[in-house]
Amino acid sequence: MPGTHEAGLAAHGFNVVAGADEAGRGACAGPLVAAAVILPVEPIAGIADSKKLTAAAREKMFRQITERALGCATVVVEAAEIDEIGIQRANLDALRRALLRLDPAPQFALIDGFGLDGLPFPSLGVWKGDQVAECVSAASIVAKVTRDRIMDRLAQECPGYGFEVHKGYGTAAHQAALEALGPSRAHRLSFDNVRAAMTGSVDGR
Repeated sequence: MPGTHEAGLAAHGFNVVAGADEAGRGACAGPLVAAAVILPVEPIAGIADSKKLTAAAREKMFRQITERALGCATVVVEAAEIDEIGIQRANLDALRRALLRLDPAPQFALIDGFGLDGLPFPSLGVWKGDQVAECVSAASIVAKVTRDRIMDRLAQECPGYGFEVHKGYGTAAHQAALEALGPSRAHRLSFDNVRAAMTGSVDGR
């Protein structure tokens, strides 16, 4: 069954509802990934906030969502673009672009946390949307799995930082590696902790 938000929208004639969420906003390395999902009429069992699922469960749900969704789109914003335009603008732009890429276009969009302008359909920012709206939870899973796969690849391309473990977030181990090695090409140079660790050279950038 759809979540409460989706059921309420359906009662008002909005039957094609998209959810949108991002992954990586708070990381200091790697991209930001936004996803938008329109779920099918038949429910997909097991959808939940991506943070409450194990990595294996997220991968399983990712496959089901991408195979069965009426619409699914992702947008990847690389670290260099985040540095150029800022994380807040990058986040909102990515969510907007993901929603605009959906085919079919939704009649309404639910967005985790933020309201968005510039959309040709009505939308609503929902506090903790990934916990209370199933379509937003689905988007959170797609965004998280997509980004985790990218970070696993970056771990091979930029060894020594432990991206495969912390996925670019500012853990103590990550900070220690950053201070020892300096920023990699995957790091966001506009973030304070990365700037503090810079020694004048950036690998690959």
